[in-house]
Parts: sequence; structure tokens; C-alpha cells
Amino acid sequence: MEVYLQKKLDQELKNKIVHMEKKTVLLLDGQTVQALPFMESLSRNGYKIIVFCDSKNSYGYRSKYPDERVICPKWANNPEEFKDFFFDFINNRKVDVVVPMNDDSARFLSKHKKDFIDKIKCSIPNYDVFNSGYDKNCLMKTCKKLDLPHPNTADLEEVSLVEASKITGFPAIIKPNHTAGGRGMKIVNSIEELEEFYPNIRKEYGHCHIQKYIRSGGNQFKVQIFTDQKGTVISTVMHKVRYYPEKGGSSACNVTVDRPDLVERGVKILNEIGWEGFADFDMIGDPDDNEVKFMEMNPRIPACIRTSFVSGVDFAEIIINHSLDLPIKEYEYVPGKTLRYLGLEVLWFLKSERRFTTKPNWFKFFGKNVFYQDGSLKDPKPFIYGTFNSFKKLLNPKFRKAKSGLN
Repeated sequence: MEVYLQKKLDQELKNKIVHMEKKTVLLLDGQTVQALPFMESLSRNGYKIIVFCDSKNSYGYRSKYPDERVICPKWANNPEEFKDFFFDFINNRKVDVVVPMNDDSARFLSKHKKDFIDKIKCSIPNYDVFNSGYDKNCLMKTCKKLDLPHPNTADLEEVSLVEASKITGFPAIIKPNHTAGGRGMKIVNSIEELEEFYPNIRKEYGHCHIQKYIRSGGNQFKVQIFTDQKGTVISTVMHKVRYYPEKGGSSACNVTVDRPDLVERGVKILNEIGWEGFADFDMIGDPDDNEVKFMEMNPRIPACIRTSFVSGVDFAEIIINHSLDLPIKEYEYVPGKTLRYLGLEVLWFLKSERRFTTKPNWFKFFGKNVFYQDGSLKDPKPFIYGTFNSFKKLLNPKFRKAKSGLN
């Protein structure tokens, strides 16, 4: 009896120690679809999970994995209100690591890193480094310096519209230096159109550049890379098979592939700008010269990150371990996994003329290598609420207008 009681006490003590050592991870922009595989990994590894969400009807809020869900102000609507909310929260609560799930929150953390880094760990570069990758125009200048493939680009703050158009030719695309998801981008086919559309885009989105428009027909890739000062490089590469809108939208179907050449190019950029941590590159094949060219770098987790997880690379574990200065283990990358974003797949099917000829076959909904970005049987609620919210967003005229420049 005494032995039994002692074992019971020992187990209770162990449970208390585990509980005391349990680290708390705060995910910003936890409403996003990319938060789902992150939370699944964090839960599996024993972390307490808090998510900041801007809506209850969203992927992250309805997931079963968070220990705590917090409705917070939306940074895009009121940055100062979000800042006050964030610092009030972390000053009154125990948080060990904070991870951004979107551009806005990644930029916010980088800007204010010096104000919280003594208290909370974070795997985000300082803002000067951050901006050298996030700023699309700065990225193109780095590509030019390193002689890496990229579209002909002109800085509209440095040259006239006429001079810029001579560099890029037409058709060209106006791009705000800081934007995401195609917002503010506009294809122009003449100097007259450039002069017509540029002033309003500049007024709404700030500094812009103009770039040669890469016509459709080339393969599109997303390259995810983690690197640190020790020279660690962990990567995955996704081939964007389908995307919506078709002229330059978000990926609807991805397949992981083995492209060490693209990874090597991305690492050159990260080393050049002094980047440490996670980064995601968008690259597009140019049918005019058959060269895969850099388009932009995302300083946060992409929506299709589940593809990496199902291919054997747990970027959540990597980022948390890097933040906490813990050892980073090796991962076996197994390409050939297909990830579908069913909400966008439906929209793609309704619009595309390739609906019956596309590969992988659009009608192949199941298979051992087929996975879904917007939910799983283990966690079904996010699919229901997230899909509803996505369609609601697509019905918003302002959102459609922001995306229309690429159509």
C-alpha cells in the first residue's frame, strides 16, 4: 500500500513539474488557415496555445487545439489600438513565445521587437533586415545585385513613368512595395494606362515599382526556407498547380517537389540581407526565356504551409525551438504530397477553362498523398467556419476590387 501511495505521489509530482514547465505560445493572426497545422504541432508537442483572432467565424478560432482564444482589434483597421491591446496582454499574462501568422503581425513584431524581446522570445529579424526582404522593390534590387533571375523592375520613386516603361516594356504591372495577396497591383498595357492608374495606387498603398508582366504559361513555385547563424538550412518547395484568380492569385492546389536549385537561390538572398529564421519565396517561370524568377518574399508562414508538414518538415517545431534557443533536429523531406484548398478549388473550377484537363485531376478528392489546407477530419470545425468566412470575404466588393487588378 505504501509503495502504491509513493508511486502515486511521485506521478503527481511529475505532473506538476510538467505543468510548471509547459511553455505558452501566442499566435498572432490566429484566424488564418496557416495557423491550423501550427496549432496541431504545438498541441502534439505539449505547448499551451493562445490565439489572437479578429473573428470568431474563422479557422483558428474554431479549431479544437487552442487553449485560449482571444478576439483582438484588427491591425489593418487600427494599428495603435492593436499595439495597445498586444502590450497590455503580454504585460499581464505569461507568454513565452510569440509567432506571427500573417504579413501584418510579422511586420508589427519586427517593428516593436526591441520593446518585448527581453520578456518574450520571437524568431523575427530586426526591422531593417525584415524590410529588406518584405519590401518587394528592395528584394528586386537584391536580386539584381546577386545576378539572380527576376523580372525587369523600375523604382517609381527614382525614375519617371516614361523612363520606367522603357525598362520594363508593356504589358507591365504596378506593384506597391508593401502589399500582400495581389492588393493594389494593376496590369497596364501602355504609358497612358500607367499614367492613369499609378497616382491612385500610389495614394492608397504608398511607394510603388513597376515590373515586366510575366505572362501565363510558366510554372509557379513557393520556396520555404529556415536558416540561422549556425548555417542551418531546412527547406521545402511547392509547385503551384492551380491558383485563383488564374492570372496571379492564391494557390488552390500545391504539390511538393524537389528543387534544390531554387532553394540555393533563396539562401543566397537570405545570406545577403542577413536574414535569420523562416522565409517564404514566390517564384514564377517566365515563358519568354524559360527562367524561374523571384517575385516576392513573404516574411511569415504561407497559407499553404500544411504541405510542408505532410511532407515531413515541421516548421512550427523548428520556429519554436529556434525562438527558445533549443536544438533543431533534422527532418526527412518527402516530396510528392498534394495539398488542396477546397474553397479556392471550387472557385477555380467555376472559372477555369482547364477544369477537365488539369493535373492532378480536379475530381481526385482522396488518396494517401492528398491533403486539405482548410481542415481535416481530426479538426473539422475550422473548415465549416473558415470556408464560410472566405466566401463572405469574396462577396465583399472592396476585396474583389483589390484583387481585380490582376484580371
